Amino acid sequence: MQKQLSHNILRTLFIFTIILLSTLTFCLAIDNAKEKNQNPFTPKAFAIRYWDRVIKNNLPKPSFIFSKASPLSAVDAAAFAKHAAANTLSTKLPEFCSAAHLLCFQDINPSLEKFPKDTDFAVYNKAENFTNYGTSQPGGLSSFKNYSIGLLSAELNEFRTYSRDSASHNESFTTYAENTNAAEEKFNTYGTFAAAGSGDFKVYAKDSNVPNLDFNTYSVSTAGREQTFTSYSEAGNAGNQSFTNYGKDSTRAANRFTAYGTSANVFNSDFSSYTEKGTSANDTFTNYGFNLNNPVNNFKDYGKGSSSANEKFTEYRDEANAGSDSFNSYGESSRAGIHVDFNNYGRKPGFPKLGSDTFKGYGKEADLDHKMSFKSYGVGNPLKDYSKNGISFSSYTKSSSTNSVTVNGSLVKNWVQPGNFFREGMLKEGTVMPMPDIVDKLPKRSFLPRSILTKLPFASSKLNEMKHVFRVAEKSSIEKMIVDALSECERSPSQGETKRCVGSIEDMIDFATFVLGRNLTVRSIENVNGSGKNVMVGRVKGINGGKVTQSVSCHQSLFPYLLYYCHSVPDVRVYEADLLEPKSKVKINHGVVICHLDTSAWSSTHDAFVALGFGPGQIEVCHWIFENDMTWTTVD
Repeated sequence: MQKQLSHNILRTLFIFTIILLSTLTFCLAIDNAKEKNQNPFTPKAFAIRYWDRVIKNNLPKPSFIFSKASPLSAVDAAAFAKHAAANTLSTKLPEFCSAAHLLCFQDINPSLEKFPKDTDFAVYNKAENFTNYGTSQPGGLSSFKNYSIGLLSAELNEFRTYSRDSASHNESFTTYAENTNAAEEKFNTYGTFAAAGSGDFKVYAKDSNVPNLDFNTYSVSTAGREQTFTSYSEAGNAGNQSFTNYGKDSTRAANRFTAYGTSANVFNSDFSSYTEKGTSANDTFTNYGFNLNNPVNNFKDYGKGSSSANEKFTEYRDEANAGSDSFNSYGESSRAGIHVDFNNYGRKPGFPKLGSDTFKGYGKEADLDHKMSFKSYGVGNPLKDYSKNGISFSSYTKSSSTNSVTVNGSLVKNWVQPGNFFREGMLKEGTVMPMPDIVDKLPKRSFLPRSILTKLPFASSKLNEMKHVFRVAEKSSIEKMIVDALSECERSPSQGETKRCVGSIEDMIDFATFVLGRNLTVRSIENVNGSGKNVMVGRVKGINGGKVTQSVSCHQSLFPYLLYYCHSVPDVRVYEADLLEPKSKVKINHGVVICHLDTSAWSSTHDAFVALGFGPGQIEVCHWIFENDMTWTTVD
């Protein structure tokens, strides 16, 4: 009896153990399935298997790369691939962009609300049209703040008819499209046909990245009105700007415009019709294109055809670097005694022989009762077609035979971010150095799966097909974004460079292994701690023993899907270094540095030489790998 009882107990324990082990196995299988995205046919799972098949080492997989893999499910990936093959993907674009985590413009739902009374409007940031704000208001005060601020994806915003036909009405508009990314912003009709009152517009598209801005009709045909416009596209990066019709056809207006495109980078702007055909105007324009880098500016018709006007223009393109500028028609064909004062056109241009400036039509065909003064017209810039009577020049600087200029430290600091470039000798433990702004400011996107990517057009010759796929409007910021990316991808490689643009993880792996072989790894900066601050260099390790080697570096391009420009340049040394907080000496980051040893093929105007001095082939140049950029090397 006792034996039978013992036997039953043992059998029960055996069965319990089997059940427990089965449960644990099932749970582990679930966890393992979760780790591999459950479905082995997702684009991310395929990319992981591709890495395992192609990369010949057992190092941990870089999580920062696979975090950029397409989030599409297996079913969605197959469905969108079918649409791409049939050229019908545009019909599913909103769903595709959302599911694949891409950068696309949304369809706009017009907002047709009217605001006829005094209004205080704050925080408007939808991708919509805004129509009829403050139209035909008698007296009162309206305040509009924070329109489309901080959009981190491509949006199309349009604002129409602000305070049109108002009388003795005061308006304040603050912060339009500040800190946006690849946004399309249109503002039409501010204060048109208004009588008396005042308008104050501040901060249009400040700190925006690759914007496409269009501002039309500011205070046109007004009477006795005071207008102030401050800060248009300050510190913007790339993009196109257009400003048309400021104070045109107005009577007894006092207009002040301050800071157009100050400290912007690679700036392309068109400003037309400032107080054109005004009567008894009192206008001031300050700081057009101050401290720009590589600008292309076109300014037309300042005070043209005006009568009894008093105009003052201060600092056009002061301290700008390179670029091309055109200023046409200042006070041209004016009547009844225009008084014009123009200060500082192109003063201290930095690199005058790199830029080109043309100034035409200064006081041309004005009547005899005009008085114009011109102070400090910059180095080597032709002044054409100006009135020979009633104009005084205080300082017109002609180009010298050497066309030389002294560049002071403050200008260099403005042109090139501190810490962007440095010498190899600085990379040693204990060195305190400035870390540039390494934060990735581009909108977050994902790679496409190769199954879709191979079915989409990608070439300048197929631009119309690409625009069809992504529903791109003519002359929009998205069109410029695509054209710029294609231009960079299709340009001829520089001396010793091997390059390719990749839109999938598999394509990036293929290019890296083509250049470096299959025993390789990839690195990026660990985080963004220390960005824009001084950091102390901690432990430094040279990759491949610090020997001269070859690497593949990949940098993001702005494009609807995640696109990297990958290139390999020979004769480099790659390092990784701990970064410490200078005072506490606590580790805050772990960075990657690439040092280019042969700079002989670089342009003499490269930012590195502006910051460090010397010239091509005279020094090595080092720089950090920024957030979401990366460099591939062979395994030690």
